[in-house]
Amino acid sequence: MAMSDPFRLILASGSQARKDMLTGARLTFDVIPAKIDEDAITSLMISESDCVEAADIAGVLSAEKALSVSRANPGALVIGSDQVLTVGRRLFSKAATLEDARETLDILRGRTHELVSSVSLATGEHVLWQSFDHAQLTMRSFSDEFLACYLDRAGSRILNSVGCYEIEGPGVQLFERIEGDYFTILGMPLLPLLTELRSRGVILT
Repeated sequence: MAMSDPFRLILASGSQARKDMLTGARLTFDVIPAKIDEDAITSLMISESDCVEAADIAGVLSAEKALSVSRANPGALVIGSDQVLTVGRRLFSKAATLEDARETLDILRGRTHELVSSVSLATGEHVLWQSFDHAQLTMRSFSDEFLACYLDRAGSRILNSVGCYEIEGPGVQLFERIEGDYFTILGMPLLPLLTELRSRGVILT
């Protein structure tokens, strides 16, 4: 799956999960984390519209990540991705501390939440392509003892995930049902991205 010479592929994210996805797919790429204020963008979108959807926010954030890096790297094809977690109309941000993570998991416990993931491709000042996917995850009604043990074992790594879990690790024990694409849950709709990269001649068909 080597890239053609005219293309430089960049992942505009510091997420280890997204890096691992592209590495596992045997793509050749650079990593340049985007520097945008996600909370400010999200807050502005919510303040401007009472009916903003999770997909709207995920799409804008993935596009802004891609654009912020593509503007500084002319000619490169930049991948931006973002994920939003919702329970009903409530949006969740990444927890800042393990105590915040405890509060988030306590809210999600015994309930179904939705993950909306978006991925964008940009070059220069333009978003060339974007895709979305959704997943539904239901947490079991775990005990307070389990929650305390989970937080102790998982540690600060879970602060990198909006839901305070990594389903590829011990976080899978939080769930009783998961419906959706595995890569979408990890934070990026990988299969549509690979299809688009093939259509653009970036990777072999």
